Amino acid sequence: MVDTSAANKSRSTRKAVIPAAGLGTRFLPATKAVPKELLPVVDKPALEYIVEESAAAGLDDVLLVTGRGKSAMVDHFDRRPDLEQQLEAKGDTKRLEAIRRSSEIAAINTSRQGEPKGLGHAVLCGASHVGNEPFAVMLGDDLIDARDPILPTMLDVQAEHGGIVLALLEVPREHIKRYGIVAVETTGRTGEGHLGDIVRVTSMVEKPEPDDAPSNLAIIGRYVLPPEIFDAIRETKPGAGGEIQLTDAMAALLAEGTPVHGVVFKGRRYDTGAKIDYLKAVVQLGVDHEELGSEFRDWLTEYVRTSLA
Repeated sequence: MVDTSAANKSRSTRKAVIPAAGLGTRFLPATKAVPKELLPVVDKPALEYIVEESAAAGLDDVLLVTGRGKSAMVDHFDRRPDLEQQLEAKGDTKRLEAIRRSSEIAAINTSRQGEPKGLGHAVLCGASHVGNEPFAVMLGDDLIDARDPILPTMLDVQAEHGGIVLALLEVPREHIKRYGIVAVETTGRTGEGHLGDIVRVTSMVEKPEPDDAPSNLAIIGRYVLPPEIFDAIRETKPGAGGEIQLTDAMAALLAEGTPVHGVVFKGRRYDTGAKIDYLKAVVQLGVDHEELGSEFRDWLTEYVRTSLA
């Protein structure tokens, strides 16, 4: 097991960057006027889950990297006195608390990405806000179940070793080309419960062909990065897809001697990046929902029995 007591005391990471400037083309026409990050997953926008995860890990200074037509994301975390007054007048305290809570989760800041040049470029847009300190990057397509947190352990590993810490997941061979893939060596350390090995990363490559991949360990959407990443991104040329890839910038730091560790995740994760995965996420979170889960599970069971038999 990992002893994180000393690391908890020495953490210097306080900020999270959430890249959210993408056009959401895979969800058109739903995302023509509504940012994909605000599409509801049961009863909350996907983005709210991410901000809640950040705050729960102690990162309550959140930077949203936005683009044209994305102002609604910032509005979601703002106060709505008119709506609050209506709910208060109706005595609807439950919904009143819900909309107030979204404005109190964290301090929300924004930076504008003028054009989509890749994840590396999106992270670079946070340089002036982050300054000279480690920070987390959290991708909105990956929802990590609040019951299976990984970010606190990643922050503790970074506090102990410095450098880069990545969330890793074993993926099927046919999915390898979707991800940055790493080669690793053991450290002899293991996380608790839903966390697997804590490993040392020896190389990484963005979206390789399966036959060329060093493993089936994929980088998923949680990173803890040192401020040196910004200079590395500035020196990174467009890579896969003609975009400035964060993986390429991290690989450059690794080659220069920056330590890179990974925490293997074995918990509940919900991918909302494509339509079918989004639907799966809604069902998975829906059946576990505190208020709706029991009724939804009963309906789903009956629907499968009678309609899909």
